[in-house]
Amino acid sequence: MKEYLTLADIQEDLREGGLTCVQLVDHYLQKIESNKHLNAFVEVYGEEAKMAAMAVDEKITSGKAGKLAGLVLGLKDVLSYQGHGVQAGSKILEGYQAPYTATAVQRLLDEDAIVIGRQNCDEFAMGSSNENSSFGPVLNAADVTKVPGGSSGGSAVAVQAGMCHASLGSDTGGSVRQPAAFCGVVGVKPSYGRVSRYGLIAYASSFDCIGPITKSVEDAALILEIMAGADDFDSTVSEKPVPAYTSALNWTGKARIGYIQEAIESEAISYEIRQQTIEVLNRLRAEGHEVEPVKISLLDSLLPTYYILTTAEASSNLSRFDGVRYGYRSPESKDLESMYKKTRTEAFGDEVRRRILLGTFVLSANYYDAYYTKAQRVRRLVREETDKFFKQFDFLISPVTPTTAFTIGEKTEDPLQMYLADIFTVQANVVGNPAVSIPNGLDDNGMPIGIQIMAPYFGEEKMLAFTSYLTRLNNKVAIEYNTKQ
Repeated sequence: MKEYLTLADIQEDLREGGLTCVQLVDHYLQKIESNKHLNAFVEVYGEEAKMAAMAVDEKITSGKAGKLAGLVLGLKDVLSYQGHGVQAGSKILEGYQAPYTATAVQRLLDEDAIVIGRQNCDEFAMGSSNENSSFGPVLNAADVTKVPGGSSGGSAVAVQAGMCHASLGSDTGGSVRQPAAFCGVVGVKPSYGRVSRYGLIAYASSFDCIGPITKSVEDAALILEIMAGADDFDSTVSEKPVPAYTSALNWTGKARIGYIQEAIESEAISYEIRQQTIEVLNRLRAEGHEVEPVKISLLDSLLPTYYILTTAEASSNLSRFDGVRYGYRSPESKDLESMYKKTRTEAFGDEVRRRILLGTFVLSANYYDAYYTKAQRVRRLVREETDKFFKQFDFLISPVTPTTAFTIGEKTEDPLQMYLADIFTVQANVVGNPAVSIPNGLDDNGMPIGIQIMAPYFGEEKMLAFTSYLTRLNNKVAIEYNTKQ
């Protein structure tokens, strides 16, 4: 079976009768089986997916199929799907089944998406390499010695290796965009409050966003369009109407673009990423767009602010996992206190324990004002500076990561180096703005490079249109280059 770039291509073949959803599901199940070594899926819903495919095929025949008929989807292991396991990659939720379905997932199911399984991720979505999962690390399909990025590594690899057509991930500080960059696919982080978080296992509630990982901007726009919007189950979701993103993907006019100067000048950025980013900026200039360097005065404060606030929220959110009501309980427990201590010590991984301890520390009475309160003030300043920036520019462009995918185990002994992988992605989460990662070529070792476009708050419509335009522009240049060779 041919590899489909867009859902529109799949649906065309479904309409013409040359393809069925059952055949699609069988194809993806075979791909999952042949790529088991990548460890992208922790559970596969084979028979269930086939039954769903049969039902969708009947709807197609009768002309009653939804907008997502033919979309075979994987779910990151932090999204609830009623009657199915959800563990957030953690031993502490061993055996737990979701009592309801996440709103974002349900809206896709209502349009006839087919869920094929749940995907591996860093434990409680805490990580930048997908090495922190209790199910073991995920491997990058481009080079199995490399990480796929995190925390939505399994979701990105599943799309990269053709094990499903699209995935749903979560993005707290870059967890959709960074693995998308490392795996050469498209990853979208929507504005905070654009998509309901109901049914998402929380890491840091004021940062978490659900976003699609796809092979095309068109499919990302369609999935976002369907799952976005107000939800009675989540009071943080905006009541703003959801634009028809898929009907507005034709970019016209000239954009005002700012790019982070440090991302081009810093020696910490790999040479290939720097050059690929410069080429895109020069390409946009040649097309008549206004492209200017900008400096973010609080760039050095982004990571500290992000990690202080997210660890504090994680400390609070993860206090519920104690072995009392569900999930793992230590067999060595002798009394209530030992049950709490042993259960959490045995079932949480090193990175989760580290972040809980850091969060508990910054929330403690003696340090609350020195760290947490100050970080909230800096967050406000970053938001004000970002808003001011977007009064002058339409988009902010930067690399997604300082390097391409690194070797498995390379940074596990140095958490600070691991955290630095998020330097360009955390701003969007700190301020709540939308951002997208799209492929931007390969490095000398054949590993994917990503480029990030960030837009104003609730600026997804223009962001997706411009990203679609930029993708076509890059593809045109690549085709011309290959023709000359």
